[in-house]
Amino acid sequence: MSHRSLLIFLGVTAATVLTVQGSWRGDNKESNPAVYHSDDNFDWTTWFNVDHPGGRGDYEQLDAIRFYYRTRVCETPRAIEARTTEWVPARETGEVVHADPTVGFWCLNEEQSPGRNCSNYAVRFLCPKERSVNTQGTWGLWSNWSPCPALCGQVGVQLRHRNCQSQSVTCNGPKIEGKPCNGPECIKTDCYLHCVIGRVNADCDACMCEEHVLLGSVRSAGGLIAEGAAILRSGKLLTLTDHNGHFRVPGICPDGNTTLTVSLLGHATLDVVVPLTAERTSVLSVQLKRAEKLHVLSNPESKARREGQSTAFCCKVAGTPQPNKYQWFHNNILMEMQSEGTLVLKDLHPEQAGEYYCRASGPSGAVKSKPAILKIIGREEHSCNPTPESHLIRLPHDCYQNSTNSFYYDVGKCPLGKCAGQLDNAIRCKDNVAYCCGVAKMEERQLTCQGYQLPTMVVTECGCQKCVDTKAVVYGRAVAADNGEPMRFGHIFMNGVRISRTGYKGTFSVQVPPDTERLVLTFVDNMQKFVNTTKVLPFNTKGGAVYHEIKVLRKKAPVTISSSETNTLNLGEVEGQEAMVQIQIPPHSFYKENGEVFTGNVNASVTFLDPRDVTTTAAASSDLNFIGGEGDVLPLRTYGMFSVDFRGEENNEPLNAGEVKVFLDSAQVKMSEHLSNMKLWSLNPETGLWEEEGSLQLDKRRRGKREERTFLIGNMEIRERRLFNLDVPENRRCYVKVRAFRSERFMPSEQVEGVVVSLINMEPTAGYSSNPRAWGRFDSVVTGPSGACLPAFCDEQPDAYSAYVMANLGGEELEAVSSAPKLNPSLVGVPQPYLRKLNYRRTDHEDSRVKKTAFSINVAKPSPNAAEESNGPVYAFEKLKECEEAPFSAAHFRFSRVEGDRYDYNTVPFNEDDPMSWTEDYLSWWPKPMEYRACYIKVKINSPHEINVRSRNMGGTHPKTVGQLYGLRDTRSIRDMEQANVSAVCLEFKCSGMLYDQDRVDRTLVKVIPQGSCKRDHVNTMLQDYLVNHLPLAVNNDTNEFTMLAPLDSLGHNYGIYTETEQDPRTAKEIALGRCFDGTSDGTSRVMKTNEGVALSFSCGDREVTRQSIFQAMQSSQNQIVTSVARGDNRKTRRRQRANTLRRSGKRSARNPTGGKR
Repeated sequence: MSHRSLLIFLGVTAATVLTVQGSWRGDNKESNPAVYHSDDNFDWTTWFNVDHPGGRGDYEQLDAIRFYYRTRVCETPRAIEARTTEWVPARETGEVVHADPTVGFWCLNEEQSPGRNCSNYAVRFLCPKERSVNTQGTWGLWSNWSPCPALCGQVGVQLRHRNCQSQSVTCNGPKIEGKPCNGPECIKTDCYLHCVIGRVNADCDACMCEEHVLLGSVRSAGGLIAEGAAILRSGKLLTLTDHNGHFRVPGICPDGNTTLTVSLLGHATLDVVVPLTAERTSVLSVQLKRAEKLHVLSNPESKARREGQSTAFCCKVAGTPQPNKYQWFHNNILMEMQSEGTLVLKDLHPEQAGEYYCRASGPSGAVKSKPAILKIIGREEHSCNPTPESHLIRLPHDCYQNSTNSFYYDVGKCPLGKCAGQLDNAIRCKDNVAYCCGVAKMEERQLTCQGYQLPTMVVTECGCQKCVDTKAVVYGRAVAADNGEPMRFGHIFMNGVRISRTGYKGTFSVQVPPDTERLVLTFVDNMQKFVNTTKVLPFNTKGGAVYHEIKVLRKKAPVTISSSETNTLNLGEVEGQEAMVQIQIPPHSFYKENGEVFTGNVNASVTFLDPRDVTTTAAASSDLNFIGGEGDVLPLRTYGMFSVDFRGEENNEPLNAGEVKVFLDSAQVKMSEHLSNMKLWSLNPETGLWEEEGSLQLDKRRRGKREERTFLIGNMEIRERRLFNLDVPENRRCYVKVRAFRSERFMPSEQVEGVVVSLINMEPTAGYSSNPRAWGRFDSVVTGPSGACLPAFCDEQPDAYSAYVMANLGGEELEAVSSAPKLNPSLVGVPQPYLRKLNYRRTDHEDSRVKKTAFSINVAKPSPNAAEESNGPVYAFEKLKECEEAPFSAAHFRFSRVEGDRYDYNTVPFNEDDPMSWTEDYLSWWPKPMEYRACYIKVKINSPHEINVRSRNMGGTHPKTVGQLYGLRDTRSIRDMEQANVSAVCLEFKCSGMLYDQDRVDRTLVKVIPQGSCKRDHVNTMLQDYLVNHLPLAVNNDTNEFTMLAPLDSLGHNYGIYTETEQDPRTAKEIALGRCFDGTSDGTSRVMKTNEGVALSFSCGDREVTRQSIFQAMQSSQNQIVTSVARGDNRKTRRRQRANTLRRSGKRSARNPTGGKR
């Protein structure tokens, strides 16, 4: 071992750095290292690993590292730290190693114990932090190359140096450069390599042909010049490409067997074969592709097993290069001896229950899967709790129950969750048949109402059975963010494949593929009006449809620039304020997609999303997340996004650009701690995740003669990706709990699933040295049975971060709880004094004319010392599970639907928000859980009053259901906007068709019954003819109502019947209802057109009806013991007026929390 004095940093902690003088040996117990404290003027670089321990050992030499990462290591590192690729510090390996921060690190196999070779090491260096520089200094000339220090058969590095000639300013760039060189040839007697062409080299690992020269060029992704690409053979560096992307390697044999590896930072390595030729010169052209970050293709699936059974969890990860290591964690604890993508657990015990996830890692990074839950059930334990949970349903207005003093009845429900069913003995990643807790037994109960008996089915026992097959759907509209113009006939891509397109009105519908964990869709406008927009859309994993309104940015009009000149483009969309970002493109920087330099004029369109404009929030692409170094999904806070489109003026061909500079005005960064962490990111449109392109550094620039401004400056290349982001990783994170309800009663049984709840993070308030107008992040989550937990930035200082929260269901904006004139904590759902600390304000707090569909809060991180803050609605980031599983009594914020005049009753209870709540029964309103057919009949009312109309739906022709009640529907008519004495109602009825057993058809017996003194005037002639011609014909002698056996066919507006079949009940009803309002078979409207497409007409008396409607009854009942809150008649009336306003509104915005006066 050498006795030369060396400086090595090994086993570094966050507070101190240990140094060892002299060569260091891991088993040396006598060493007494000195301790140095690092200061704020130095930073560690990233880890480097440029050599492998084959051959003579592992050489991580500083000069070789500089060849790969020329700008990543400072000129004079202060210290060096080494570890193995398995994250074992060098001091703990027991191997003999050498290190010098000015030379590098090396480990020789011949110095190790017998039978042992060096580990594969990675190193990093301690370097001074870079400082901003006004002017670049001037370098002197390079010295001659030093002699090659390599011994025979080795690869060494020749050095040359230069001096900075400027005294007052520093020079940018390296002071020392190196290049590889080969040592003299070694004489070997035990080499068995046979060369077809040429001779064996000194290391006996390759053939040499002295008279042959290999020439080549390397292009990076997008066809740009690849300067500094490494050319390797058998892991040994041969040369680097020059500034033109060219390389020259003498002595390579063109035998058709020699394989070279081309490596470039940020790109996938590529192996190329030197072609067979008899010429003295060969030429290779290499096109590299961008390295693909690791991303999860399939996550492990949650399982339920009995004690003693076996199970498997599987994790599939893709990337370029592929991951080379898998690790499994149980309850966040690393599992030993588990290093494959599949985890098999046999003979299960109760202590093995909990969360399991995998972590995959490789040269392109690391990524973690989502956790899967393993539920272990005792051998004799019930797989499902047989006792149903309480579930209250609201009864009709004339069915008040004296036994409970309320309009509610407990019909029970079974808890959601997986259970251990009849599994085979095979161990699979995904069970062939999924088992869930469901209804095992139901009983019919007869409830006494006013003048009739109401049947209802009550759950009496739960059991484990096959899960209901469901499908998840996302649908909505893609419209311009500025004026709502639809993106017509745009293409929708997923994983690079076109899967759908938008319609004439921008509408779209996409079925979510099975096992999808993260739905990433890219909307591409064929007409080139709008920027390509990538969205990560939340959906209901249990099935059903979720509505999304996709806001897209209008593409900026192009400007014509010359490719031979320096061009500067200013980005900033807020009127009266300075440009936020500048893009500078040097001359001759444009390239065609084949790599040729482009000359001529360029049409440059750069569209900037300015975070200072709050209205642009919903147009942000993706969900502002990235994968951290340890594989976790982490959030970003944006300072602006921009989309670039460069095209040749003459033929409109798309162009790429290299060496583009980005300038961010530091005055726009109000949080000083963000200046040092600002990075440039590009969006991966297939994963929806942002990937780092580079860092930004502070620099001062003079603008005009007097003004001097400070910019954050970064470099980028514009290749195949065209959407970029200026972002800062943010670690101050929390979750905010929100629930949505059907009405302002805020009852647990009336929670609504499938509501898209969105949160806009605003910059810290002015008192926190920032601009409160700018937004920093936008997140959306879909409510489940326990609401939604929204990620948000938070801080211990209460007013540091604020946020706007809003909710949307199928395009309908839900209403937040009022904060003025008096704040009621019991209605808001958050007790005092925490509510005061959160500063809850509905958007109409100061102006009653503003929309009531959003609220703002201070996202104050809960204090661990305050008991009242430990139970929501804000949870620390590490308590996501606690937030998701919080009981209803825990604090939460609330939204409610603007309650319309409609009441639904099903004999067999079914939650339309949860398709998995469907029950096999002949009296089920919806006979098939994945095919929902909604039917409406349009009824015109001639009366000065709005009338409540009921449909009573019974079995008509099926022997199992004839005469039995399916359900009731009550709906209030809507007055014509232009005719005071006319109103109309679109009334739902149960469609005819097959029942759940798919054995035979039932023609539903439907009675349409207007409330009060009404007389039937007219029946649509075409509808009457259809019913007469499709027997049997229902008896229809009572002129106060209308009875029919519902048609089997989808008739349409000419008959006054409107039907739609979808995979989600809410979507089917919304489409059919929109057609009914419009009175057409293919249109849609939210304004009732009373004279279009009518089936029935009734005339009702002029006097007010004396019989209470359901809505009056629900208001006037003073004896309800279940109702959460009491509301006056005036408040109820205002709610109904708002409901009608929504129906009449042709446009319903879901993304403007502060504007839009009503």
